[in-house]
Amino acid sequence: MSSQDKDRAKPETWRDWLSQFESAAGGLLTWPLVIIPILVLILFTGINQLKSLTSGPAVIAYIAQDQVYAEPLLADFTQETGIRVRAVYDSEAVKTVGLANRLLAEAAHPQCDVFWGNEELRTRQLAIQDTWRATNGWAAFGYRSRRIVINTNFVRWGETPSNRTATPEPPRSLLELTNAVWRGKVALAYPIFGTTATHFLALRQHWGDPAWEEWCVALAANRPFVVDGNSVAAKLVAKGEAWLGLSDSDDIAAVQSEGAPVVALPLSEESLLIPNTVAVVRNAPHPEAAQRLFAWLQRPEVAARLVTLKALEGASAVAIKTPTLQPNWDKLVSELEAGTERLKEIFVR
Repeated sequence: MSSQDKDRAKPETWRDWLSQFESAAGGLLTWPLVIIPILVLILFTGINQLKSLTSGPAVIAYIAQDQVYAEPLLADFTQETGIRVRAVYDSEAVKTVGLANRLLAEAAHPQCDVFWGNEELRTRQLAIQDTWRATNGWAAFGYRSRRIVINTNFVRWGETPSNRTATPEPPRSLLELTNAVWRGKVALAYPIFGTTATHFLALRQHWGDPAWEEWCVALAANRPFVVDGNSVAAKLVAKGEAWLGLSDSDDIAAVQSEGAPVVALPLSEESLLIPNTVAVVRNAPHPEAAQRLFAWLQRPEVAARLVTLKALEGASAVAIKTPTLQPNWDKLVSELEAGTERLKEIFVR
């Protein structure tokens, strides 16, 4: 190429340079004209989806039912009704007590609409303190139970092999848990919170205060595993670190589903049935949505699904013929503080 041709090939202006570059790049510089509208479309679509998630009807729920069971049900509720559920869950260690205290602290300015409890005592305690709306404030549905759970590798059950004749028989009563054979072999949740507290306080009514206190002191002296929650107690029995324990039927079912060699002893007059509860907070910030969730959780199909998930033992306790603990709930609530303080003194941590 001559020097004149080279000079003619050089761009004289920025427009000439851009034209030559675009031609050489095969139209590369036209990509913004295509990509930018696509990016804008994606951005606006995302914004609209975000608005749909953060707008519209919502209900705020404080939930003591285990999150693994509650979440899929609440997702179904949202899909059916279009009402989003903003859920606050409790912890395994303090269970319903933490949420109950939060509801009491917020009484003057409620933040919660619906409380989904997994036992009855705290719901009744809050009812007495006017936490729930005045009419149709709370309801119970389904049930679990408190049971003695045994590890069949260490406690005799059914046809025991002849080489295990020294294996102890299971206790016939909770009173026997203070026997020397169970020293250091019993697991239970710290009896200040949750269903363990309710069970212990119901036993106080059943046996009378002197016998109950004697039993508590002897049980604490028998060196039990006092752990953070019923699921932990059930797992200790499943692993054989404890030979038997006190736990809830759903936690026992959970370790059984993993193949653990554990059995729940039959219901007795010392067993406690534990319903789920649902309540609407007085002056709830979203009353209409709260009523929808309140009614929805009481549907028979909801309890049936919780039974299928092993979160509940049964949808209705009406069919149970075995006598179980029948607490005087008003008396139990009135004695709650004194009974809890005594348990703290006995089961020192």
